[in-house]
Amino acid sequence: MTTDHLSDLRFDSLTLHDTVQAGIRDAGFEYCTPIQASTLPIALKLHDVAGQAQTGTGKTAAFLIATFQRLLNSEPETDGRKQPRAFMLAPTRELAIQIAKDAEQLGKYTGFKVGLAFGGTDYEKQRRTIEDGIDILVGTPGRIIDYFKQGVFKLDRVEVAVLDEADRMFDLGFIKDIRYLLRRLPPPHKRLNMLFSATLSQRVMELAYEHMNEPELIRIEPDKVTVDRVRQAIFFPSNEEKMPLLVGLIREIGQVRVMVFVNMKREAERVEAYLRTNGIDAEAISGDVPQKKRMRMLMDFQSGDLPVLIGTDVASRGLHIPDVQYIINFDLPHEAEDYVHRIGRTARAGASGDAISFGCETYAMSLPAIEDFIGHKIPVSKYDPALLPELKKPKPRPRRQSQSRPRQGNKGSSRRGPPRSR
Repeated sequence: MTTDHLSDLRFDSLTLHDTVQAGIRDAGFEYCTPIQASTLPIALKLHDVAGQAQTGTGKTAAFLIATFQRLLNSEPETDGRKQPRAFMLAPTRELAIQIAKDAEQLGKYTGFKVGLAFGGTDYEKQRRTIEDGIDILVGTPGRIIDYFKQGVFKLDRVEVAVLDEADRMFDLGFIKDIRYLLRRLPPPHKRLNMLFSATLSQRVMELAYEHMNEPELIRIEPDKVTVDRVRQAIFFPSNEEKMPLLVGLIREIGQVRVMVFVNMKREAERVEAYLRTNGIDAEAISGDVPQKKRMRMLMDFQSGDLPVLIGTDVASRGLHIPDVQYIINFDLPHEAEDYVHRIGRTARAGASGDAISFGCETYAMSLPAIEDFIGHKIPVSKYDPALLPELKKPKPRPRRQSQSRPRQGNKGSSRRGPPRSR
């Protein structure tokens, strides 16, 4: 781990409440990341911020610290039941859970109570927590609107509003829900507003100017920073050789965390079936997997019990997964920006990583736009087709027929995969 991803700004040089500084110290933070160094001084002066930042750059801590400071410096209304004073929207339940977890850690000395609202599980449990009174509400749009319409909470006392990964909100079709909720908050000039997005596109900026109070725009060039820390390589297999090449590479890589990206959900299921049939423990994550199973899958991957996680851009965006050593683009993405989002999974908090891509017959047409976007050619690696492993074909069966499965592990002892990149 290096520290060259950090700025020269120390957290203890910022004017923060003692309870906030204590949480920062306990988390082991000493110097701000670039997005924190650029946005915190603005937000701490109660000016709105629209920041360009990817997952893994420290933006969550930035908006949480600014939120704590704002709430600690103001007096809450005490008549009746406690209502949310901060409101944080995320596009995915996994990201919402991670924000709440970080809020509990960084804000453990502040006394603030955090409530979660996301779909898929714990409907009554989440409702009871919010009804009992919370300070900070974190969640996804659908479940929050559900509770709001039932009168579980009000939004008229919100002092801080945060939109995280705003561009993904658009991609997932949440924009009408977001506008519905934002219009029920106090006027923009009566609250602190923070918006973060991987790209400050025209549609994101329209949202910012409509619902924020003259936000200051912050761009940190996250794309170049991420790409520069990742060792990249590309193979050019035929469509028929993609799966044997993938199996061979994973066998050669061995027991480390590997994320495999594909463009479509059905392809993720096919890749999972082939990998498991050929002795590689892997699971595909998608939006229709039950929430408890998704969380179990992510916990297994983070702990190392599950070595290979397969997903699409929609399913994987916003997942907070540290220490991913390899990213494999089984399919090159259609959009160049998605290539950077994907490989950024393996270069977090100053770490380096490896990204391997397949420029197959179907998706090689995306390569020129990707290389133009990142500003350089991706080094080409070669393999000997004669050394590709012969694969067993998976038997047709219902997807995830069994709820429990034995851990197989990567059977890397019989390495018939391709030679290392050269």
